[in-house]
Parts: sequence; C-alpha cells; structure tokens
Amino acid sequence: MRLSFTNPFRSCAAAAIMALLLSACSTAPTLPTAPPMPSARLHLQLSPASLGASLSLQQHLTVERAGRIDEIDTVLEIEPDHLDLVGLAFGQRVMSLHYDGKELKTWRHFMLPKEVQGEDVLQDVQLTLWPAAALRAALPPGWELEENGMQRTLLLNREVIAQIDYPDRKAWGGKVILTNLRYHYKLTIQSVVTAP
Repeated sequence: MRLSFTNPFRSCAAAAIMALLLSACSTAPTLPTAPPMPSARLHLQLSPASLGASLSLQQHLTVERAGRIDEIDTVLEIEPDHLDLVGLAFGQRVMSLHYDGKELKTWRHFMLPKEVQGEDVLQDVQLTLWPAAALRAALPPGWELEENGMQRTLLLNREVIAQIDYPDRKAWGGKVILTNLRYHYKLTIQSVVTAP
C-alpha cells in the first residue's frame, strides 16, 4: 500500500492563489457605466411664451423630398398662451395644430402624406422662429445648436442633423430654408407678417 502526502508548499500556493482571486473579485474596480445615449429624435416643444413675442404670419411652404415637391399654405398665430397653425392646399384645410405649451392637438387630412406629422411641423416652426438661447435651453443632452450669422446648424453628437438659412436676413417676414440631412428633405418657407 502506497501512502501519498500532499506537498505543503503546493497546498499553500494554491490557497494563496485562491485567496488572491477571491479578493480580486470582491475588490475589482467597477467600470463606469456609459452615459445614456441621447435620443435620436429631438421632440422639441417649447412654450409659446418662450418666443418672446406675439406673431401672426401667412406662409407658403415648399417641401422637397425624394424628387417630389409638395406645396402648402399656412396661417400661423403665436400668442404667449397658444400656437395655432392651419395648413391649406387647393383652398381646403389639410392640417391644423393647437399647442398651449403643454398639450399638442393635431388634425390632418387623410390625403396628407404620412411623413407630415404635427410634432415635426411644430418642431420645424420652433427651430426656425424661436431665439437660439431659448432653443439651446430646451435641447436634451447630446444636441447642440450653433448660430453663425444668418445660419443655424442643429447637431447631435457633433453630427449635423439640419441646417437653417435666412437669405433675407430675418427670422420672419422673409424666406427661410431648412435642410434636414437626417430625414432628407428641404423645407422652404416664405412668410408675410400679418400682425406684429
């Protein structure tokens, strides 16, 4: 019969390695969690009062997308407690928005292209008309608004999402061109002020 003895040095070494591994597990530094990813959609809805003015405009909108051109006329009224927009095509109402700063109510004609959504219309109105400071204060993390002369650039994580140009050098009462690079459309707005 053969007796076998364990090597005390080997046993101690194994115990020491196990102890180190266990202590490493219990004291391993926790990796910092990644910051939440910014939303891919802006969901911009500023209060009408944050415009800092009352405004009434008649507008002619031209939307160019995927080789198609659509035109619509709108009447836009902004007061501190509400924003109302009515869209007309061929003399018929095709869209209406009412926004009181808390709730957006929309109606759209079933023949209107599905790409035209009330939330997006409100957002484009605010991106073109609202003061840059008010817009910046409402932007979620990851979003930025740069302003250089009569041009605005909207960015998400430093990627250009949209560019807004004011060739008539004014935010309202002239031409505004919004080029959305993410959703591949160009919106040209020709406005006439009907009340200050």
